[in-house]
Amino acid sequence: MDLGIAGKHALVCGASKGLGRGCAEALAREGVHVTLVARNAAALEATANEIRKSVGDKVKVQTVATDITTAKGRAEALAACPNPDILITNAGGPPTGDFRTFDRDQWMAAIDANMLTPIELIRATVDGMMERGFGRIVNITSSAVKAPIDILALSNGARSGLTGFIAGLSRTTPHKNVTINNLLPGPFETDRLWSTFEASAKSTGQPIDGLITARRNANPAKRFGTPAEFGSVCAFMCSAHAGYMTGQNILLDGGAFPGTF
Repeated sequence: MDLGIAGKHALVCGASKGLGRGCAEALAREGVHVTLVARNAAALEATANEIRKSVGDKVKVQTVATDITTAKGRAEALAACPNPDILITNAGGPPTGDFRTFDRDQWMAAIDANMLTPIELIRATVDGMMERGFGRIVNITSSAVKAPIDILALSNGARSGLTGFIAGLSRTTPHKNVTINNLLPGPFETDRLWSTFEASAKSTGQPIDGLITARRNANPAKRFGTPAEFGSVCAFMCSAHAGYMTGQNILLDGGAFPGTF
């Protein structure tokens, strides 16, 4: 299927690895010019070079090594890609642990990274998208928005706040062909998943291999997801065919969430 977005411009956050990279790769394969943002310059450029090799000269791939959770970082990213047609917001998850151990600064850092940063990026780009008559915004959040995980208290709170905000805003934009949706990953093969297992092993005293095996076998798919398949879903949500879908929380978890709704 031709997604109808070749030649568009995308700003992809957290794009040096994991789910952000999967989204950037999928968009580039569709002919979208991508601006990759992440903090680690070396990892970011290595990813960009691999994408360039895979898609050739038809797609422009540029990088911005910065901290997107800061005002300076957002300004640098938007200077490189001032009028994105596609915005993928994504920031590393906050620390795991018992909520009793978190102080105000940790709560504010989580809210800043996982709620306020996406809102600031949307504020800077959504009106331009509406004026041009096309825009796709996808926020990478977490399956914990649907099924909270006790050791992810900071993430549960911050990402749920973003979800509530998007629920309202996303109904004001589709008449201008601008959609805003959230993509909720369950267990995917990323550094974040492995760090969560490490934290669980430390807190419970159980072997990490056993925790990984148990989690994998408990999933109906009997495996973890891959960044590539996550990126493919993201690319469709950004496509010309997805203009009637907005304000949705799309769960990708291999069937782990047992609810009907």
